[in-house]
Amino acid sequence: MQTNEGHRQRLRDKFQKSGLDGFHDYEIIELLLTLGTPRKDCKQPAKDALKKFGSLKAVLEAAPKDLQEIRGIGNNNVFGLKIAQAVSRRYLADRIIDTDFIRSSDEVLAYLKHNLRDKNREMFWVIYLNGRNQILKMEKLFEGSLSTSVVYPREVIKRALDNDAAALVFVHNHPSGNPNPSQDDLAITKQLKAAAQAIDISVHDHLIIAGNEVYSFADHGLI
Repeated sequence: MQTNEGHRQRLRDKFQKSGLDGFHDYEIIELLLTLGTPRKDCKQPAKDALKKFGSLKAVLEAAPKDLQEIRGIGNNNVFGLKIAQAVSRRYLADRIIDTDFIRSSDEVLAYLKHNLRDKNREMFWVIYLNGRNQILKMEKLFEGSLSTSVVYPREVIKRALDNDAAALVFVHNHPSGNPNPSQDDLAITKQLKAAAQAIDISVHDHLIIAGNEVYSFADHGLI
């Protein structure tokens, strides 16, 4: 027991001294697993998780039930992994609120990828901008296959007015990994743009997140 505690303390000291520089991915996973079971040796479960999922990112994004298939990883350990992922998402979101959408585009895309690339269902998000193109808020409005039966233009416009938005950016993901827009994507974007323009709200873009790929309607002349 003392050996385990000494090992964990060395990892903590190493982090306090130089952050994650020099850490192996399995050591990062090990540290997070120990948040849930501070007296338990988590080195081997961390290595097994990395072997099973292939990368640190994949471990953090794995479903709790899949993580708990690994011997030595229980519900408390999953808490350590998921709280780290949730904190990083909140941090990325807080960093970009009130920033210029265009100037902060890399940070915005990092946040969106972090939130959407591991989802197995389509999610539809809206980014609300003020008249200076600063980000007021980002929120998920709909979930499911993207079609007129799921995405309601009236609700989008209502939320835009509630947030006093001057412009909008739509975002959704493609779990298939194919970033190209479908006919439903094109149809609903046309409807949303027309609804927004009717009340003098601009639509700057519609982004499709597919893994690490991003398709921009604006870049392709579709907005």
